[in-house]
Amino acid sequence: MASLPAPRALVFDWDNTLVDSWACIQETYNVTFRHFGMPEWTMEETRRSVAASMRDSFPQMFGERWGEARQVFTDAFRAIHLDYLAPLPGAAEMLGDLAGRGLVLAVVSNKRGPFLRREADVLGWSGLFAGLVGADDAAADKPDPAPVAMALDGTGIPLSPAVWFVGDSPIDIECAVRCGCTPVLMRPEPPRPGEFVHTPSCILSSCHDLLALVDQV
Repeated sequence: MASLPAPRALVFDWDNTLVDSWACIQETYNVTFRHFGMPEWTMEETRRSVAASMRDSFPQMFGERWGEARQVFTDAFRAIHLDYLAPLPGAAEMLGDLAGRGLVLAVVSNKRGPFLRREADVLGWSGLFAGLVGADDAAADKPDPAPVAMALDGTGIPLSPAVWFVGDSPIDIECAVRCGCTPVLMRPEPPRPGEFVHTPSCILSSCHDLLALVDQV
């Protein structure tokens, strides 16, 4: 960890990196599956299967009816997502501390942009971020570098190892690698055998640990 570059900016994933979303995600997928008469997912299956955006994953999941599935999912999610919205422990304090140090903060999520920005508004976090970029906002979604470049547009900070990409899933680590940024895995669960194609530069279990690492470097 001592060899990590000091960050000029930190780009965060949103779901299950800053907010606790798994129960909401599972319920929304299962509403969609029930609509199509498909088997529902357990929480374990949800955690294992969800990462890519709908425009990248739904054509494979639902075939020619993926547009219909997208609408069912969107309607179901819109109805419940604010009821489930809850910051992960220490997230608010971490973001405030990092912003107070003058570090540039941004979010890149595969949650659709309007939902992402609504949640940030409700939590009172919008003003902490230079950019809040969700699915469909850029020409391509995470793990493509396009949304990361969009999130940092206007900050004067280029994509480089001095940008830490902090997330909880393999797609976040892949995105960081493709952007030339420093990949930081942050979640309570350790990596499963074979889960990651790309190795994170460091593995943290909590927001508190991230602050401690920033202090260290």
